Amino acid sequence: MDIVAGIAFIAVYALIVFYIGWSGWSWMKPKVSRRFRVVYVVALIFLAASFMLARVFEGSILLGVIGSYWLALFSLLVMLLPVAHLLVWLTRLTRIPRHRVHKWAGWLTLTALAALLGFGSFNAFSPVVRTYDIRIDKQGPASGTLSVAMASDMHFNYLSNKRHAQRLVDEINRLKPDLVLFPGDIVDDDIVPYRNQGIGEVLARIQAPYGVYASLGNHDRFRGETEELIALLEESGMRVLYDEAVEVNDWLTIVGRKDYSDGERAGLAQLTEGVDREDALFLLEHQPVEFDIASEQGVDLIVSGHTHRGQIAPGHLITQMLFENDWGYLQKEQLHSVVSSGFGFWGPPIRIGSRSEVVLINVSFANAPSN
Repeated sequence: MDIVAGIAFIAVYALIVFYIGWSGWSWMKPKVSRRFRVVYVVALIFLAASFMLARVFEGSILLGVIGSYWLALFSLLVMLLPVAHLLVWLTRLTRIPRHRVHKWAGWLTLTALAALLGFGSFNAFSPVVRTYDIRIDKQGPASGTLSVAMASDMHFNYLSNKRHAQRLVDEINRLKPDLVLFPGDIVDDDIVPYRNQGIGEVLARIQAPYGVYASLGNHDRFRGETEELIALLEESGMRVLYDEAVEVNDWLTIVGRKDYSDGERAGLAQLTEGVDREDALFLLEHQPVEFDIASEQGVDLIVSGHTHRGQIAPGHLITQMLFENDWGYLQKEQLHSVVSSGFGFWGPPIRIGSRSEVVLINVSFANAPSN
């Protein structure tokens, strides 16, 4: 079944690439020589394969960057070209000369493509802060309040790079949080960019009195052992919870789960066995799933990512259908769910209809002073 699905995916992808290539060639061919066709076809095949080649040749900066920007072009052209062709077809009902329509449709498509790339890049590399205020009816720290900074889906690679990591650290430290949580997808299927750029040294500058805690996501993997990845991440000072629970002071327990795609992950009941239910209970769950189970087990706050809020519209319509809470805030009984659209990006280095973000959660407890 997996082989059949893989073949079907490749076939559909190849057809779409052919459509994009044919569209480009039909616009260019009056202006270029036929000899250019071979160069054009070879370049298109290389671009179409570049992202997959980057996964094969881990650590390749060139393939990684080219592959990511190809996916950006691919994603946008899949939406733009059908609209352009429809408009060209509709002009047949008018007296406008067809050669002029064809010419200007091409230029307008290129202009829209450039504008969307610029806008999408701005959204991807210019993070905002989303703030949520929640109340937990349990005893908290002596102050009765707790500020939690959360970021997910950094996908650190050669584009979501050391400079982007510094943006994250600067934003978090500006918020002066008590606690920092990273619910997964810190790296992007490859630890080489993270290690070679010294991103861990940058993350080590995060300041939070109660520490930095992380769980792993579906892209926190590479060809080596998971323990090597965890050790690398923990060099920055964060504590990676891999199906583990840890007590923070005497009023808070934090649980970090393996990713939902990991068939060997422990049940939440097993992970919370022995946890004092009078204490606040926070859960790092990369994918926003199993809210009912979390509520039954007494979890007060669950932080997640994974969805990217679709990253490129209209992808958010799909994530809304797949997840009970695909972005933002949801409360179910005592459980508060906060899902981030992510700080980085997967594949194309653009965001349209979503924005790179850091989340600030202001928690007030039962012992918080009354206003």
